[in-house]
Amino acid sequence: MNRFPLVEAAGSAYDMGYAHGAQAAPLIERYLGHIEKTTGRNRTSLSAGALTYVPRIKALSPAYLDEVRGLADGAGLSFEEAMICQVRGAAPLPMAPAIDGCTAFAITGEGTAEGRTYAGQNQDLGPEFSDFGIVLHLLPNDGRPRVVTFTFAGQLGYMGMNEHGVAHFANGLGNAPWQPGLTHYPLKRRCFELRNVAECVDLLRRYRTSSAGNMVFCDGAGGIADVEIRPDGIAVYDDEHPCRRMHTNHYVTAEFAPHEDGNSPDSAPRLDRLRALVAASWGDITLERLKQILADHEGDPGAICRHGAGGSYSIAGYIADPSAGVLHVRRGLGCSGTWTEYIV
Repeated sequence: MNRFPLVEAAGSAYDMGYAHGAQAAPLIERYLGHIEKTTGRNRTSLSAGALTYVPRIKALSPAYLDEVRGLADGAGLSFEEAMICQVRGAAPLPMAPAIDGCTAFAITGEGTAEGRTYAGQNQDLGPEFSDFGIVLHLLPNDGRPRVVTFTFAGQLGYMGMNEHGVAHFANGLGNAPWQPGLTHYPLKRRCFELRNVAECVDLLRRYRTSSAGNMVFCDGAGGIADVEIRPDGIAVYDDEHPCRRMHTNHYVTAEFAPHEDGNSPDSAPRLDRLRALVAASWGDITLERLKQILADHEGDPGAICRHGAGGSYSIAGYIADPSAGVLHVRRGLGCSGTWTEYIV
């Protein structure tokens, strides 16, 4: 089947990490090899850099370090090697600039046919990233919520949804020199432990990241938000339409727009096209219509469904349906990939 491998992990933080590592060991090794190749550094050097992030991750959640220890034991790695997966794109672990696009949205019930809130995205990267993607289903025994997340093997979390309907998706943003801070991945995982969008925005206000990015949120109560993130702080984007949030790969908030340098020239046309497609179906948007929007080709090869603009392809897609407790994950291009449902 054309779907990402499913890794199911339950129990304590260590137990979940161990199950993840044991089930995904070959893919984790492949992911680490990719990081070595793209950084031009050996694993010893990468490990030393990764360890500098341990205090920041511990301050965010000591349980994550227990999970990394379990991950290492399950995959037959050192703790330091397992840490590389949590910080892959951040200095002092330099990588070649990531080729990504990503088109994300959140829409409340006012815009949909059945009054449902949806959020999702196309994830646009180099095609090799599909080789180490997994769907990770986490069932903690310590009171934290259940989670389904798409992530790269060995990485504790990325995009997805928790049992409270808190879902988030991401867009790359540029023109932000690295500064000491958290990588985005632990913060994304921490959002899955919260109950609503407001708590997620508050979390992002309290922790500084080492690089820029954007996050689009929804929750089970119909809340939505769009937050641009830079090492110096965050800016919440309020769309002119209060029942929708949409974002691609350029700054749109008044606070951060001066940082925009136009390094993703197809970003603004993609956002315009997304807005037009959503507006054309407003009030009648369904899950299937959203899948069609993520497959749209106007503006190829830099369309919503990307086919190689700048070396970037829509390798995956996600749609969260909080009211049903289901995360829909697509492997492959928007126009030809296969969608699979995962119950949180």
